[in-house]
Amino acid sequence: MKQSTRIQLMIMMFLQFFMWGAWYGQMSKYLLSPEVKATGDQVGNAYTAFSIANIVAPFFIGLIADRYFAAQKLMGVLNLIGAAILFFLTQVKEGGTFFWYILAYCLCFAPTLALSTAIAMRQMKSPEKEFPAIRVLGTISWIVVTNIVGWMAVGDKVTIFQISMITSVILGIYCFFLPDTPPKAKDQSATFGQIIGADAFVLFKDRSFLVFFISSVLICIPLSFYYAMANPSLTDSGMTNVENKMSLGQASEVFFMLLLPLAYSKFGVKKMLIIGLIAWIVRFFCFGYGDANSTEWMLYLGIVLHGICYDFFFVTGQIYTDNKAGDKIKASAQGLITLATYGVGMGIGSKLSGIVLDMYKTGVDAAGKATYNWTSVWLVPAGIAIVVLLLFVLFFSEKNSSTKEAEQMA
Repeated sequence: MKQSTRIQLMIMMFLQFFMWGAWYGQMSKYLLSPEVKATGDQVGNAYTAFSIANIVAPFFIGLIADRYFAAQKLMGVLNLIGAAILFFLTQVKEGGTFFWYILAYCLCFAPTLALSTAIAMRQMKSPEKEFPAIRVLGTISWIVVTNIVGWMAVGDKVTIFQISMITSVILGIYCFFLPDTPPKAKDQSATFGQIIGADAFVLFKDRSFLVFFISSVLICIPLSFYYAMANPSLTDSGMTNVENKMSLGQASEVFFMLLLPLAYSKFGVKKMLIIGLIAWIVRFFCFGYGDANSTEWMLYLGIVLHGICYDFFFVTGQIYTDNKAGDKIKASAQGLITLATYGVGMGIGSKLSGIVLDMYKTGVDAAGKATYNWTSVWLVPAGIAIVVLLLFVLFFSEKNSSTKEAEQMA
C-alpha cells in the first residue's frame, strides 16, 4: 500500500469515529438534561435506534452497496444525508420525537461502519497486518473527541450533535477523494440467508459454540446499560469531567488489545472469556456502589475495566468464531455474531435499560432534573452478567485451545 493511501485511510478512520464518539456516549446525558427532560424509556429507545440500524445495515450493504455503487461514493452520500438529518435533530427538544430523528440518522450512519472497513481492506494486500494500524486511529479519535466534549463541558448540550454534524459534512466530502472501491459483487446474487449468516447455523451443532453464541447475545444486554447509562450515572455520583475520565476506557481497550496474544497463549479461550465476564460483573458493582466523594477509585476501576470487558470477551470471541467456522463460512459466522450481538442483544439491552431507569426514578431536583437510585439500576446488569457467567461456566466445555487462534492474534 502506498504511504499516501495509508494516510488517506487513517484520516478516514479518524473522522469516522470522531463523528460517532461526539454523541454516542453522551446522548443519554443530553436527553436526561433539563433541556429535553426525556424519560428513561425514551433514552432506551434512542439507543435502540442504533441497534435497529445495525440489523438493517447488512441488508443494505449486501443487497445494494456491494452490487451497484462504489463504496467511497456511497459512504460520502450517506454522510452528507446524515449531516442534514443531524441539523434537524438539533432542533428537536422532545424525547419521543427525538427517536425518529436519531433512527433516521443511524440508518445512514450504521452502513458507513462496514463501508469504511471495506474501503480500507480493499486497498490492502495483508489486511491482518495492515488494518490494525489504521483501525487504531478510530480508538484514538474517540479518546480525542470525548476529551474535547469534556473540556468544553458540553456533554449535556446539543453541541455534541453539532460537532458530529460538522464532522459528517467534512467526512462526506472527503470520501469522494478516497481510493476508488467499486462494487465487488456486481454480477452476483445474494439470498436473505447469506446476508444474515445462515450458512453458519451449522456451527450450532457444537454445544460449546451455541453456548458462546447465546452468552454473547445475553452479555450485550448489560453492555447496553454501560453505553447508555454510565455517563449520567457518573455525573450524578459527583464525578467531574466525566467525558474526559471515561476516555480512559478506550485507552485501556488499546492496552489490553496489545496484551491479548500473550494472555490468550497463557489462559486459552475459556478462561479468557470467563475473565471478561467477571470483569463485567465487577464493573457494574463499582458503578453501583462507587461515589465520587468517598470511593471514587471504584468509579475509575469500573471505567478502566472496559479494556478487559470488551477485549477479553468480544475480541477473543471473534477469534474463537473465526477459528471454529473455517474458511468456507468464516464471513457468514462473523456476520451472524455481529447481527445477533450489536443488533438483537444490544437492542434488547437498550430498551431494558430505559425501562429499568424509569423503575428507579426517585424524584426531581431543584433544577428540574430527574434523580435515580443508581445502585439499584446497576444491580440489574450485574445480575444478568452473573447469570451469563454461570451459564458459560457450566455448559461451555472447549477442551483444547488451538494454537492457530493465538497465532491469529499475534
